[in-house]
Amino acid sequence: MYHQQVNPTGSLTGTALLALLPLTALLILLGGLRWKAQWAGLVALAAAVAVALFSYSMPLGQALDAGAFGAALSLLQVLWITFNAIWIYNLTVRSGHFEVLGRAFAAISDDRRVQAIVIAFSFGALLEALAGGGSPVAICSVMLVAAGFDPLKAAVLALVADTAPVAFGGLGNPITVLGSTTGLSADKFGAMAGRQSAILAVFVPAILVGIAGGWKALRQVWPAALTAGLTFGLCQFAFSNYWSYKLCDIFAALASAGAIIALNRVWRPADAEGGRPVPVIAGGSVDDPDPAVVRRVGAPGGDSRTDRVKAFAPYAVIVLLFSLAQLDSVKNWLATHGIWKFAWPGLHILNAKGKHVDTGYTLNYLGATGTLLFVSGLITLLILRTGLIAGARTYAATIRQFGWAIFTILCVYGLSYVMNLSGQITTLGVWLAGAGSAFAFLSPVVGWFGVTITGTDVGSNSLFGNLQVTAAHQLNVGPTLFGAANSSGGVLGKMISPQNLAIGTAAVGEVGAEGLLFRRVLGWSLAMLLALCTIVWLQSTPVLSWMVVH
Repeated sequence: MYHQQVNPTGSLTGTALLALLPLTALLILLGGLRWKAQWAGLVALAAAVAVALFSYSMPLGQALDAGAFGAALSLLQVLWITFNAIWIYNLTVRSGHFEVLGRAFAAISDDRRVQAIVIAFSFGALLEALAGGGSPVAICSVMLVAAGFDPLKAAVLALVADTAPVAFGGLGNPITVLGSTTGLSADKFGAMAGRQSAILAVFVPAILVGIAGGWKALRQVWPAALTAGLTFGLCQFAFSNYWSYKLCDIFAALASAGAIIALNRVWRPADAEGGRPVPVIAGGSVDDPDPAVVRRVGAPGGDSRTDRVKAFAPYAVIVLLFSLAQLDSVKNWLATHGIWKFAWPGLHILNAKGKHVDTGYTLNYLGATGTLLFVSGLITLLILRTGLIAGARTYAATIRQFGWAIFTILCVYGLSYVMNLSGQITTLGVWLAGAGSAFAFLSPVVGWFGVTITGTDVGSNSLFGNLQVTAAHQLNVGPTLFGAANSSGGVLGKMISPQNLAIGTAAVGEVGAEGLLFRRVLGWSLAMLLALCTIVWLQSTPVLSWMVVH
């Protein structure tokens, strides 16, 4: 039995600096020295194990087992989701219908900067609301490549856009977990998060326009950016506060897309920046002679209604299946018949308070996000009239295209669980909570740090939710403020988490360029984090205290 210690060295600051070593090594190797993500992740994992052994006195077997536990969790939580999301995309490329989809998005606007808003922001938010788990980054990246964007710029756009909906992604799962972890009202946490993340969401489309076409582009495209941002932000706020936080992203995504379509009927940019759709398989080349990248669907005079229906059908199937899976009767059946839980062998851990740490593995083989995507892919085979053999070959090719990205994800998930189960992450949280009144400013940083390591807002909320609430009580601040700030701040770490960087580069065929992608998105992550820290700090003062849910 391993008993976690918050401060094994006797100096909380010294212990926190040691606990920071794995993350510091990862960021320096990835962003500074430009190592490939797989080697940076492996070194960071080794550093986490070393800190666990020599600073926290965690037995070697437990430390290695913790890493194996994390890697096993990544199979279901990341890889199973991403493989199936990209498989569906690759099926549409092979059949030629992805080009039809690209032309359909182009029909909304002939300006690719507006297309970036519709695809990365609105459509990506819908995918995040329903599936999450990296699927918006994977799918939207390749859709942006098809719209004519450079592969890495497409990945940057998808990563930055995915900040707006994450706090309420997976039908509000991060907020639900936050409520269950702290024992407080999830509805109140959702309402408070809607008063934080919705503010940032208003500005995300403008940032996307700047990334897509430079800041001069805002003079030409600001009506579309403002329309999408305001519509999304207002819907996210209204639904999270007055209806259901579980549904707010779905309606916000649909409303923002509808608003852009309506705007395009009465307004167009003066100088449209077009982009020729590039029919490319993720991981392939624009010059690839493979028949899968050759236009085979749609007449030169225009795509038929049937072609367009088939092009959108796979994503409509995803929306339908995930919506059905949220019905109480279906959810209860899946929970009863489709889950296998077992204690992970060899892990026996007590936290600093002497309570057993949950190290159970839940194999959700029927209701998991990846399984629902896999079923969506099987239905897509029928819709696109693709045979099982061709579908299996496409699936094998999809796995091959990820290459080293698989190893990277396994390493980083292993790293996060070594740090978590050894007590390193708890040390960092307690150390930051000791900042006193300044913690109001640092509260989102805790969530940001949690998502950077774990890759998910759910993981960050489960790790630091109670810490945020405890700090709020010590500072005589409403617990909903800091709890929600953990979730809202966490979303800004999503774009720099190594798991999502690996997904983005694999999707656009740039495996190994994670360091370059990291440097391109880090500034945006930090800038938006600073803005959110300021908002949360002001909400803890009389200036914006009227915004706090009590």
